[in-house]
Amino acid sequence: MEAYIRSPAFNDRIEAMMRSYHVPGLSLAIVHKGQTTSAGWGQASLDPQNHARLTRSSCSKSLTAASVALLVDDDEKYPEVQWDAIMSELLPDDFVMPGVGYTENVTLDDVLSHKTGMPRHDFSCLGPLASQTDTARSITRNLRNLSVAAPLRAKFMYNNLMYTVATHLIESKTQKPFSDFLEENFFVPLGMDSTHLQPSKSRERGLGDRIGTGHDWDKANARYLGFQWPDAPEAQGAGLVVSSANDLIKWVKALLHCEGPIHGRVFQGLVRLRTITELTWRKPKPHTTPAIYAAGLEVHTYRGQRVISHGGSGFGFSGYFFLLPDLHFGAVMLGNADGADDIESIVTKELIDELLGVPMPERLYLKSFAGKKKEKPPKSTKAKGPRSPPQTQGKPEGLDRESTKALTVEASAKAISVSGKEKKKPEDPKEPQSEPQTVPLSAYTGAYWHPGYRTLIVGIRDEKLFIDAPDRSFGFMITFEHIANNYKFKGHMAFHLSAGVDSPIDSEFVWEDDQVVRMGLDLEPDMKELIWFGKKKGGDDVAEIAKRPSEVGVV
Repeated sequence: MEAYIRSPAFNDRIEAMMRSYHVPGLSLAIVHKGQTTSAGWGQASLDPQNHARLTRSSCSKSLTAASVALLVDDDEKYPEVQWDAIMSELLPDDFVMPGVGYTENVTLDDVLSHKTGMPRHDFSCLGPLASQTDTARSITRNLRNLSVAAPLRAKFMYNNLMYTVATHLIESKTQKPFSDFLEENFFVPLGMDSTHLQPSKSRERGLGDRIGTGHDWDKANARYLGFQWPDAPEAQGAGLVVSSANDLIKWVKALLHCEGPIHGRVFQGLVRLRTITELTWRKPKPHTTPAIYAAGLEVHTYRGQRVISHGGSGFGFSGYFFLLPDLHFGAVMLGNADGADDIESIVTKELIDELLGVPMPERLYLKSFAGKKKEKPPKSTKAKGPRSPPQTQGKPEGLDRESTKALTVEASAKAISVSGKEKKKPEDPKEPQSEPQTVPLSAYTGAYWHPGYRTLIVGIRDEKLFIDAPDRSFGFMITFEHIANNYKFKGHMAFHLSAGVDSPIDSEFVWEDDQVVRMGLDLEPDMKELIWFGKKKGGDDVAEIAKRPSEVGVV
């Protein structure tokens, strides 16, 4: 396999895909029958140019789940920590969920397999730019203020918050910071010398010049936008492990061969099948079964081989690892642009096909990418809605970050080519047409509050209502376009770490007694209703305002 990944044909394909999908740098590490090797392409950063790379993604969820598994395995110190233990009993007072039956019944197993009924609510998290950054404990205690969207265990609902909740459990039981627990139990024993929790820790250890730069492709100006991710203590269990392919392959090797802290019982606890990720499975992938989520890992089969994997994508970064226990093989791929998830998907199939000796004419990745430069096709099959920040979920296929890009492409493509001529796309009859606004914008401005999402400030910029929320984990901006009746608006969401992504979100303002009293935003795609914020006024109980029924007052 080492000879294959160093072959001219393989390298040419990788470089062609990097050009096509706008990925400045990509690294690959493999382990096969105990032997490891690695390769890299491009740069970890373009300004200044740097070939070394440390990057981050939701690959780290497997380390969070493994940390919990160590507690479950230690019956002497933590006999109460079991997969079926009730979370509210493990974290009394802290773990409280809304609705009947959730607090009393959600288990540790539910938390790690995304079946609590709680949707993502990623925009509720306060990051380092907030006056008071969220912690693992505050994230846990804020669950009571966030709505559920499904009955307990009814469906798979990916949730980053719950993995941060899992780290609060680890810290409360061990009385150690989660970063120290990872160092003592995984990074040091496995020789992962370049791996740390949070970018600041890597900088403290003298590795600041090796931290890769995230990149977003600015299509309009044909250029890369580069940025560094800050620390995010509010998301420490979901995707904040900073590492390299050469270090993460040591983690994959430990999983593959049950080495170091990953002995048999721990491994079996991690890979036990728990939740099918897609119940409809409308477009089956050739030779591939549906993915089932375990604990920080997904399991599916490809060409009859069991594939255990996880990956993730954030603004400017993508990562994926997988292992094939029956073939004694594992791989890690890391890229410093969102488009790397497409490359990771193709290369995964290519490596497995090569291991199995699949004839070249039968290899589907050759059909999905011919090796010549092409524009990246938008992904539409996984578009859960335009409101989600970057997805950090298992498979590299179908990430929400790409869904928002697809929506942007779709919204901006106002013409369809027919016989070489441009024909305007017909207007959607269901889409309301904008009407003149008859009240001053100042009537809407001010602070709006939700008990779970806290405060958002509505101001005016360029003669439009505007929200700027850099204090969130996924810092965002919303520009409002008036639609009808002085209450109906279309919000246009863009992210601070992006190249002009414009995701439309439904927005409404409620009037009472000729004054705006509430604002509703479609911030959570799995919720059937808007997230309602009460407008702060002198003497008003904004918590009570936010709970009022959602009838819309018309001026």
